[in-house]
Amino acid sequence: MNRSRVTGGIFKELLQYKSALVGLVLLMFLLIISTYAIFIYPGSKAVVYWRAGENMWIKNPKNALPEWWELFTPGKTLPRTIEINPNTKGYAMETLKTTNDGGYLINLSLSFNYEYDEEPSAINVFVNGTPGDNFALFWVYPDGRKIFLTNLTLTTESTNYYLSQDIALNTRLEMDLYKQIGKPEYSPTIEKILFGTLSREFKVQKGMFKLLVQGYVKDPKKTSFDLVVYGKVYGIAGTDHLRRPLEIAILYGTPIALAFGLTASVLISVIELVIGVISGYFGGALDTIIQRITEIYMIIPFLNIVILISVFYKLDLWTLLGIIIILSIFGSGIKSTRAMALQIKELPYVEAAKAYGASDWRIVFIYMIPKILPTLVPSIVLSVPGFVFLEAALSLLGLGDPLLPTWGKVLSDAESQGALYKGLYYWVLEPSFMLILTSISFTLIGFALDRIVNPRLKEM
Repeated sequence: MNRSRVTGGIFKELLQYKSALVGLVLLMFLLIISTYAIFIYPGSKAVVYWRAGENMWIKNPKNALPEWWELFTPGKTLPRTIEINPNTKGYAMETLKTTNDGGYLINLSLSFNYEYDEEPSAINVFVNGTPGDNFALFWVYPDGRKIFLTNLTLTTESTNYYLSQDIALNTRLEMDLYKQIGKPEYSPTIEKILFGTLSREFKVQKGMFKLLVQGYVKDPKKTSFDLVVYGKVYGIAGTDHLRRPLEIAILYGTPIALAFGLTASVLISVIELVIGVISGYFGGALDTIIQRITEIYMIIPFLNIVILISVFYKLDLWTLLGIIIILSIFGSGIKSTRAMALQIKELPYVEAAKAYGASDWRIVFIYMIPKILPTLVPSIVLSVPGFVFLEAALSLLGLGDPLLPTWGKVLSDAESQGALYKGLYYWVLEPSFMLILTSISFTLIGFALDRIVNPRLKEM
């Protein structure tokens, strides 16, 4: 009962510090994100999505900015991805007649309204049908202009036509543009030619665009087209070089970071507490052995050893956590705990416990450790960000868990793909922001707790 009152008193006093309130609000925000991530990505769903590769996300734009990036482009609406398929509006197929050999001639129209201020990032056409089907593709502008794109012949039941990567088409469209308006003042990519006005200065032509398909098919029921006009923004976090939504790693990385940091901090601190109290209480040869081991651990280059182990062995996150705990349990905390234990074992209530026959282990675990534990809570809280950053640093070096989508893995991918060089700042800013947010929340709470449990700081 007394312990619960003490805990409640500390919490009430904690709420009196504005910095602690800010830290608690930030921590609550992180916990809400963690709960949400676990709810929408149960089990290993997030890992499956993250490891699926580009094929799963083929209809997402590559390296797309997050939608909130529009806040930095006032007055301009950045394009979103538009998809036209048999299940959406704007898709109309007409079967004209049966040919002599039993095939069909079709006219297909895929229409969409484009009202954005920039050209799309790419255009792809996904075709399903019967081998031998052939099609002619045309592009129709809102102003009525119509241009021929290409001919397609299916050799398999499905074909992906990456229109934006068609070098021959790009060359032909560029030459046609030069003939009509002369040399333009912009670099004429396929996207700019297909979505721009017929002028030397680039300007997006807004309105209703159409992809017209005229073709011969063996079975119209098996024939379908899927037009994807890729935008430049996507979701709350954008996408990476494999078209994966970064929100998967940003959201799912939150519970991973909190679990890793809290588990490492609590276990290491508690183990150091127990070892330090045992060393200080029993003294003698046991104390000497523990102190010499601690001093050896303190001069061992911890990070270098962790990196060395990670290089030789591809470790999962929790094996890595175990190694970090093993390499940290004889840390400097043992010496500070031992110093407190040497003082506490001389207190009257400990002498009284010995007098009525309490065993040494009962004195250690019932009388001494609970006395010291509250003073260690601030250091436990303050050490959480350090372990979160350690995991991120190892992942950034390519030494973390290769399967889990974590903040460090996002930073590692951003570094390997030259995100900053390409101007994809969001790719680095988002995981960095989450790391900083985690650090600030635990630091503010830890400093406030330190002032509460440390009488000297409380008086200042």
